[in-house]
Amino acid sequence: MKVILKKDVYKVGRSGEIKNVKDGYARNFLMPRGLAETATPGALRAWKNSAEKRTKRVAAEDAALDELAKRLGAITLSFSRPVSEEGVMFGSVAKSDIIKNLAAADIEIHKDMIRLPASIKAVGTFEVEIALKPHIAAKIKVAVSAQSK
Repeated sequence: MKVILKKDVYKVGRSGEIKNVKDGYARNFLMPRGLAETATPGALRAWKNSAEKRTKRVAAEDAALDELAKRLGAITLSFSRPVSEEGVMFGSVAKSDIIKNLAAADIEIHKDMIRLPASIKAVGTFEVEIALKPHIAAKIKVAVSAQSK
C-alpha cells in the first residue's frame, strides 16, 4: 500500500515521504496513530502543493533540533547510588532518571529518544546517545558515583 508519511517513523521514513508499506502495517499501525495517510490521487495533489511549506517547516525543526543537540552535547548528568563494600552498586540509572535530570535543566525529551540498551549498573562515566530525529543525535555524559555514607 502506498502511503504519505505525516510524521517521521523510525526505520520507515521521514515526514512527507511517499512509501510503500504492507497493507496491515499501514491499516493497523500507521493510520490509527496518525503517522500516515493513504496516497490517493487527491492526497498526492495536496502533498505536491504543500511541498514548499513542508520543506521550510522541516528545515526550521532541524535547525532547532541541531541547537538542542549542541546543548545536550555540553551536558554531564551526575548520579549518586549506594555501593556495597565489594563495589557492587545497589540500584541503577535508567532512562527515567535521565529524563528527570534533563527536565530539571528545561530539556524535554521522550524516553524512546534515549538509546540505552540496559540500565547503567556500574560506577563510572558513560556516554548515552539521544536520537532527536533519525539523522540528528547527541551524546550526553552520565557520571555515576558511589554514594557517600
